[in-house]
Amino acid sequence: MTELTEDAILGGRVRIRQPARGYRVNVDTLLLATSLPRVIAEGARVVEPCCGVAAALLAVAARHEGGVTFVGIERDALFADAARQNVEINAAALRVQIIEGDALDGAADYGLFDHVFFNPPYDTPGEGREPAEGKRAAYLADRPLGDWIKVWSNRMRAQATLTLIHRAHRLGEILQALEGRLGGVEVLPVYPNANENARRVIVRARKGSRAPTQILRGLNLHPSETSKDKYTPEAEAILRGEALLWFG
Repeated sequence: MTELTEDAILGGRVRIRQPARGYRVNVDTLLLATSLPRVIAEGARVVEPCCGVAAALLAVAARHEGGVTFVGIERDALFADAARQNVEINAAALRVQIIEGDALDGAADYGLFDHVFFNPPYDTPGEGREPAEGKRAAYLADRPLGDWIKVWSNRMRAQATLTLIHRAHRLGEILQALEGRLGGVEVLPVYPNANENARRVIVRARKGSRAPTQILRGLNLHPSETSKDKYTPEAEAILRGEALLWFG
């Protein structure tokens, strides 16, 4: 049996059970959770494909309680089971559903959604450092990034948003995959600090929009190169769930 730990995120507002070893909730998870639209309309459906233990999904659900339905899809049975436990311990079973299944199965009937968000595996085999055992599925992609955007753009209602976080050097691939499918693209760079290049980008696009692509101000995580154990006040507020990332 895999050992689980129970941890608090967003300043203790959300409790998460997750494997003690292997892939765990990290900064990218929390940044993604604070990047959805500030207002989600009553009756909307929100989905996180490949939701893991549902940390980001539950963090978003904690902000939007009125009549919004949340769905997490996870193919790994261990993570799907932990996600269901997390829904229960956060008393969210009436609003949050976890489906064990392949999020990239284009034939699956998951319905249509108003907001889609995901944190896909970042690397292809042979790219970057070999991940530790237990992290391979979370870090190594077995499908191209374009497949994620293609499959999920077809499950979006008119004016729905798609939001994702990825490595900054994959931005060109992301924009190419969005071309002809979604518009009004907003790119928010995430910098280690003010003196280094962005290592992550958070990208939001909207179905049916013809607005031009925008590069937003971005976020500095740390005050300097030598203070990686500290966060800037803006990043600290976002990671604690006290503020949201600003999109136009």
